[in-house]
Amino acid sequence: MKHALARFYQFLDRPITWWSRIVLVVLVVPLLLSFTAPLWKITLTAPQYPHGLHMDIYAHKLDGGHDGHDITEINTLNHYIGMHKIDRAELNELDWMPFAVLALALLALRCAAIGNVRMLIDLAVVTGFISLYSMGRFVYKMYTYGHNLDPHAPLTIKPFTPAIFGRKQIANFATESYPQLGSVLIGIFVTGVAGLTLYHLIAGRLAAARGDRTPAPPASTSAVPA
Repeated sequence: MKHALARFYQFLDRPITWWSRIVLVVLVVPLLLSFTAPLWKITLTAPQYPHGLHMDIYAHKLDGGHDGHDITEINTLNHYIGMHKIDRAELNELDWMPFAVLALALLALRCAAIGNVRMLIDLAVVTGFISLYSMGRFVYKMYTYGHNLDPHAPLTIKPFTPAIFGRKQIANFATESYPQLGSVLIGIFVTGVAGLTLYHLIAGRLAAARGDRTPAPPASTSAVPA
């Protein structure tokens, strides 16, 4: 067992395969293209808004339908129930997210150029952390929007969590919240990095196990005069 672990640790310092380097370079393309498409879309519909009000969340900006007018209309409605104003300044996560995406792209290219298995694992860990943290912040932001309501608002409603994924009815408004193309593009990068890392880990573990089962060569003997 100790020999297998030692061989596995040695495997971590081996360069990644040539085809893995090509895949990493290719994966950077959808990651960078995620800037061009919204990550998430939130839509509100009601009898007085049959065509709906919607806003798109990008990695670096907030965009509303009808040339931004929908966000103004949503904030007007939110004012009556005491919800914080939704604007770019409130979503401070969008300040660091572009830098996080660019950092992932640079780390992936670095790993493709000079990386070993250990660097690939580091890339997978950083990618997973940024992805989970970003999603966690989004959920937390939605929660605080619906729970930190002004008690002196014209209308008093029970605190709520807006729809995060799927459809949710709040009073006479139906809210829909779904990931968009930008999230799909980032998901391709995350899945690709995770798949490459898993492949190398399994390959390294199998190689270490095979080496551990290889019988040791017989010890050399020298003739001893009688």
